[in-house]
Amino acid sequence: MNIEDLLRETLSDMAHEEQPPPPGRFLHVNESRSRRRGLALAAAAAVAVLVAGSMLAVQGLSSRTAAPGVLTGQGSGETRAETRITVTVNEGWRISQVLKDLSTSTGKPLEEFERAAKDGGALGLPAYAKGALEGFAFPATYEISPTSSPDEILAAMVTRFNRAAEDSNLVDGARRVGRTPLEILTIASILQAESPNKRDMPKIARVIYNRLNHTPEMKLQLDSTILYGLNKFAIKASHEDLKSRSRYNTYARLGLPPGPIGNPGADAIEAALKPAAGPWLYFVTTDPEKRFTKFADSESEFFKLVEEYNKNRRNG
Repeated sequence: MNIEDLLRETLSDMAHEEQPPPPGRFLHVNESRSRRRGLALAAAAAVAVLVAGSMLAVQGLSSRTAAPGVLTGQGSGETRAETRITVTVNEGWRISQVLKDLSTSTGKPLEEFERAAKDGGALGLPAYAKGALEGFAFPATYEISPTSSPDEILAAMVTRFNRAAEDSNLVDGARRVGRTPLEILTIASILQAESPNKRDMPKIARVIYNRLNHTPEMKLQLDSTILYGLNKFAIKASHEDLKSRSRYNTYARLGLPPGPIGNPGADAIEAALKPAAGPWLYFVTTDPEKRFTKFADSESEFFKLVEEYNKNRRNG
């Protein structure tokens, strides 16, 4: 089968694939427009991989978001079982972690992935990404041929993000909550870093929105953003860290950091678009071992939660 026939067959399969989830599951989406754009993205990705003669399959980490199908091309003649390399991008991973893991798994130099990551236009990033890959390497399990180049691999992750953005109606949903799509992804990345489990994400999202919209103005004061700006990996920022002049220091600066601090999954994106209703201004993971988070709407209640956290840490 030649490339034209294979592409025609692929597009025919896509035209009859399972319809998106019912509107009640996500924010309202214009199904006709979304369908056309989704097919266009999938077709473009198929063409790119076909021409390159590589093979890449994608499986989503979230059961709520369907994964694109297998993209196959004219490979080396080896069987698929022999050629595939399985790579999982975990929810919340920073792009630096993603690139290092890809380099280790594929055996390709880290410098090649870092170079490819800087070419946002070639990767198919949406305009609102402003050329930065952080936040757009969608968490999923990817099966890659050894012949796939770094830019092909990263482009597939962006294609997977674009599909998730369509499924969640990211652009229109952001407009409804008065934020840009990049701000929604930034909030989602914070939720991914701060939430010990997905059930707390909508409530933590409400804390973030309540602080952003508070009068008088309130700073977000999030350790996760400071640590990202300092390229540190920890649970809590130190007193010295709080002195950072980074644009990601939300203890010193008002508003959101300039961009995502990791790559959020579908649950975090949905929570950023649909925060829970509530008056909370504070949250504390009082028992990290049991992944239990409590919420407060006053400073006095917040200090009680901090005491509970300290007690659990001493007794842990």
